[in-house]
Amino acid sequence: MDFRHAAMLDHFSTGIFAAMDAKKQALIKAGRKVYNLSIGTPDFKPPAHIMAALEEAVRDPLNYRYSLVDGEEMLTAVKDYYLRRYGVAISVDEIISVSGTQEGMGHLGMALLNPGDAVLLPDPGYPIYEAGSWFGGAEIHYYGLVKENRFLPKLSEVPEDVLRRTKYMCVSYPSNPVGAAAPKAMYEELIAYARKYGFLIINDNAYSDIIFDGREGYSFLSLPGAKEVGVEFFSLSKSFNVTGLRISFLIGNKSVIDAMRLLRSQYDFGMSYPYQKVAAAALNGPLDEVKAQCAEYQRRRDALCGGLRKIGWNAWDSEGTMFTWIPVPEGYTSVSCIETLIDICGVVGTPGTAFGPKGEGYIRFALVRPVADLEEIIDVIGKHFPMK
Repeated sequence: MDFRHAAMLDHFSTGIFAAMDAKKQALIKAGRKVYNLSIGTPDFKPPAHIMAALEEAVRDPLNYRYSLVDGEEMLTAVKDYYLRRYGVAISVDEIISVSGTQEGMGHLGMALLNPGDAVLLPDPGYPIYEAGSWFGGAEIHYYGLVKENRFLPKLSEVPEDVLRRTKYMCVSYPSNPVGAAAPKAMYEELIAYARKYGFLIINDNAYSDIIFDGREGYSFLSLPGAKEVGVEFFSLSKSFNVTGLRISFLIGNKSVIDAMRLLRSQYDFGMSYPYQKVAAAALNGPLDEVKAQCAEYQRRRDALCGGLRKIGWNAWDSEGTMFTWIPVPEGYTSVSCIETLIDICGVVGTPGTAFGPKGEGYIRFALVRPVADLEEIIDVIGKHFPMK
């Protein structure tokens, strides 16, 4: 028998991601060489001391029990790291682990929203912001990120009646997908708006360790008044190359942390003990490899964006993240550009429209190949991509 899915899932579809993956798989089956720059999975190894901590932890039979709470060792490691790395003083009751920011953001809407609450989301923006808000029954409004404003939010353009009904605003810098970094003054302005209109700021701090050209990677919570009106997702995935372990934390305003803790108590048994050991090892350990990795990402950005400019593409240098946000050549849409790159060059990226309507005219590439590979990709595009 077939059973129809819940009506709320009618809002979603696999859409463009499934279509691009099908094209990629067809090329692979045909024996074509494929350069996959579509997914933000780091190709770097986790630092050795992190893998050693996991290996030691899985050899302890006691670590296979339910972990009903976040352990003191891990929470203390997060607290100490935030003070040491960002200059932010937090207490352990202002921290909760989540199984990856993706899942955490998806569930936060259920913990905070009531039907009819308004939320403010970036366009273009990471899709889970919309999904989490949808599951909470929110009325979704978007603020546009456009090149003319350096891909920063402009809340003066949001109608005041929307601001008064807003429950939370999602923001993330350095930004996936657009690769922009934000000055502290931008966050200070958002905090002032949040205080005035009584809404929450949810900051996705995934890329503060991948930021270029001497810019500062910082925590939103380091700014005055931030904790009064905000929370921050903090992930180990991209800094320490442990994406598959799904180690993230929600940190900040205690009333929000308590709401998430109550929700998670109904369906979750907590982060496994071995993963808690990994988190503590990462946060208590040296950061030399993290810094070296950031420098390598910048070299990759220079190779890709600089190489595209040399062959006639108007490529803007990403200011941070492991992504580049590239305007498509004249005569192409985001989708047609990616389809042509796949069909003719074997280069797989993501059309900007996968992240919202204002992503039209752009494509996203992930910096997940070494410089030599990126130079080879530039050569292939330069020789075979038909400029219109």
